[in-house]
This record gives sequence, C-alpha cells and structure tokens, in this order.
Amino acid sequence: MEEKLSQQRILIVDDAPENIDILGNALIDYKRSVALNGEKALQRANSDVPPDLILLDVMMPGMDGYEVCRRLKAEERTRDIPVIFVTTKGEVEDETHGFATGAVDYITKPFSVPIVRARVRTHLMLKMAREKLQEEQSLSERLLLNILPAAIASRLKKGEKIIADDYPEVTVLFADIVNFTSLSSQMTPARLIAMLNKIFSICDQLVEKHGLEKIKTIGDAYMVVGGLPHPRKDHAEAVADMALEMKSEMNGLTDDTGQPLQIRIGMATGPVVAGVIGTAKFSYDVWGDTVNTASRMESQGCAGNIQVTAETYELLRGSYHFEPRGTIQVKNKGEMTTYFLQAKK
Repeated sequence: MEEKLSQQRILIVDDAPENIDILGNALIDYKRSVALNGEKALQRANSDVPPDLILLDVMMPGMDGYEVCRRLKAEERTRDIPVIFVTTKGEVEDETHGFATGAVDYITKPFSVPIVRARVRTHLMLKMAREKLQEEQSLSERLLLNILPAAIASRLKKGEKIIADDYPEVTVLFADIVNFTSLSSQMTPARLIAMLNKIFSICDQLVEKHGLEKIKTIGDAYMVVGGLPHPRKDHAEAVADMALEMKSEMNGLTDDTGQPLQIRIGMATGPVVAGVIGTAKFSYDVWGDTVNTASRMESQGCAGNIQVTAETYELLRGSYHFEPRGTIQVKNKGEMTTYFLQAKK
C-alpha cells in the first residue's frame, strides 16, 4: 500500500509560489506537479497522465478555484479526481460553496502541514479503495456475462426472480468429438483438457462471429442455439454457417497419436423454452423437443458430417447443398427423414 501511495500524482494549483513550496515540501513523498492558474490546472488534469488528487486554491486571477472545480466535475474524464480546497476563505458559506462544487475536503490557510498530509493520504486511500471496488465489480460483470447472455444478466440484476421465455422457432446445434471416450483413456488429464480447450476455443470464436448463443459444454459435447435470447429470422443460416466452419476448422487437428480428429454435428429447428435455473450456481439453459431432437441428430449422425432434420433442411435448401440420408430410426422419436449439410451454394 505504501509503495502504491508513493506513486500517486498530486497537482498543486496556487498562484502564490510560497504556498506551492510549502505544499510541495509537505507532500514530498508523492509525485507532484504545479499549475499557477485555473486554465493550466484544467490542462494538466486533462493530460495523458492526469493527477490522482488536486490541491486547489480558490482566489486566483482569472478563473477562480470554484469554477475550476465545477469544470472538472462536469467532465467524465476528470470528475472522479478528488479535489481539496486549500484557501484563506474560511467562512461557513465558503466551505459550503466549495463542497457544493464537488470538492471532497476544505482546508483553510494558514494550514497545518500534518493535517494536510493526513487528509491527502486519507483521500488518496479512499480513491484507491473505490478503484479497487470498481475493478472487482467490472470483473464480476465480465464473469457474469461469461455465464449468461447480456440481456438475461440485465434482467436478473433488475430483480426478476423467474426467467422462462418461449421461442417459437430457433435452431439448436450439438457437436461432439468422435471416439472421445477411447481418446480420453489414452491421454493424460492435462493433455485431454488442453485438447478440449483448443477445440472449444475455436467454437467460442465462431459463436461470437456468427452472433449465436453458446449454452453449455458437457464433457466433449458443445451446444449452441441461434435465435435467442434475441430472435432473428436467419437463425438456421447462422447456425449452418457455424457448423460448416466447425467442420472445416477440425481439418488438420490431430490427437496425441497423430490421428485426425473428427467431429459429429447435429442440428434441429423448432420451438424451445429458455431460462435461468438455480439460485447459487445458476445457468441459462434451453428445453424442449427441439433440443432433444438436435441431440439425437448428433448422437445418431456420422463422423465428419452435419446431420439436420427435415425442418432445418426446408429452411436451408435454397441456399445450401445437402445429401439426403433417408429415413432413420431415431431413439424416442421413431422414423425421421434426415439430411447431411454439405456446403453453402
């Protein structure tokens, strides 16, 4: 803490050189700079390296200290810099006016050097504590957005207790690595995680690129949805484009033995319900027959292929090439006509 305090920058604003000398010597433990009038003070405050705290005289030629403080607080870039008035104007009305302009403290001349040091230290520590809190809040926000879509996180922060939304039509994608179980038995845990991280990081980038929503990973399975939480008409196209790129990105990837890695992808289109479950380790999830069907399209698909339902095929047939797979028996669904997505026209 002491080392960080010594790195703090203090701007002393006063038109009297003797006051600048006294304050400069009193605050020798900090990095100090000087401004002899209000205009220079504003310039230094808006510089590439702004001060962490400003000691500001009130009675200066031209722009007085109150106006300097008002302007500092009116600008987003400088409004959070603590301002301490150091002045001969010691009436109650003067102090009240100083605090009204946004100052954090008010010291009257002649001042006590120990008091100046103590108050400067206190306000610098308060500023550092606020910055630390803001950093932690920012980190918490980023972590929350890694778990939940931004729109859902915003609703939770506003106090919604139950979030469950109906979506009449979305496209769901499941993908997993072929022969993952046998692969995992041949690799060390560290190597296995490194491989999954590499593959899923590629998938994460594609999700971002195509404006989709990653729902979760389960083991080697990766789940993505297009069309929520913000509905979009081209949800099937966006998911299809991602699926084709996922398949392409897998080319050239190998396991520890040098064998090519293959991915199996399934897609289905239809209605779902999406919402937040849990109260402690909550998560955003999706439910419905469409989800189950997409999972079956993946699990009963073929290595290196993207299997889609007839509903998805009908949405995409005009813009993509397909190979009919025909009718297959799907667990818990019976007979279904499916297609392999090949490429974009």
